[in-house]
Amino acid sequence: MSELNNIVLKILSSGKGILAADESTGTMTKRLESVSVPSTSKNRLLFRETLFSSKSMETCIGGVILYDETIKQTTSSEKTIPELISKSGAVPGIKVDTGAKVLANSPKEKITEGLDGLRERLKEYYKLGARFTKWRGVYVISDEHPSKLSIFSNAHALARYAALVQECGMVPIVEPEVLMDGNHSAEECYNKTSEVIQKCYEELIFNKVDLTGTILKPNMILPGSDSSEKIANEEVAKLTLKCLTNAVPAEVPGITFLSGGQTEMEATKNLNLINKLNYSNFIMTYSYGRALQQSALKFWSKDINNIKGTQEIFNHRANMCSLAAQGEWSEEIETK
Repeated sequence: MSELNNIVLKILSSGKGILAADESTGTMTKRLESVSVPSTSKNRLLFRETLFSSKSMETCIGGVILYDETIKQTTSSEKTIPELISKSGAVPGIKVDTGAKVLANSPKEKITEGLDGLRERLKEYYKLGARFTKWRGVYVISDEHPSKLSIFSNAHALARYAALVQECGMVPIVEPEVLMDGNHSAEECYNKTSEVIQKCYEELIFNKVDLTGTILKPNMILPGSDSSEKIANEEVAKLTLKCLTNAVPAEVPGITFLSGGQTEMEATKNLNLINKLNYSNFIMTYSYGRALQQSALKFWSKDINNIKGTQEIFNHRANMCSLAAQGEWSEEIETK
């Protein structure tokens, strides 16, 4: 087993998943303001430190994706954030793209930027303690989208990124997110997601990326958020499994789903059903942001010094996600 593969398995084994705490300062400001908490550097650190020092970090969280501001912060106990995460047994990670910008000659689509200077930034993040990274490509669905231009351009960027990350001794998360926005059907989501993922792996292989030292972070197969189509959770699980088993090479060790606008309960329920049905050799777990943090954030906002209470809320959500990653979650356990 390669060292990169060992890192992947440390992050994803035993029902563990990833806490995506890599919201940019702008996104985190929106989240805090939505619960009437001022978005200061101190408050952003306090909320994240509260989560990172909770009990479930040891049992449910295998890795934490950080943002540039957070990875450089020092906690109230004088530890750095990566040291606090590592102490719990989880692996510190870092978002390294610089955001999605308008794709030239296709103004309704985006291309993710950040390759310029990436090799040097990766060396810095490695020294700070990061051992895995994230880069997110985004794709919209409509009658004309995603275009071949968007599919090819983002796949190429993801592959270039992944090659540089492995060169620096870290594991790349490859995140091609087909967005839920729109009124498309689940079948359209299935077809477009399959095309996007297949192209990503063509490019990864062409760029000589070691697939055993990577993690895929895809969307689940769902109808668009504005669609009138309603499908059962079992159908979401079946379509998602079919898509991934057909499109993802067998060497990839693990798949960590993004929640992509689902509620905490939907994201947990769908992950659980995927794992109940999982006939593949892939580890299938979570890399959730809002679906792990939202309830804890709402509770915390009422009294930002109530660390213990906030941690209890977060621990419950993390435990539920961990059970779902093993196909052992149920609504009865959820409401106990």
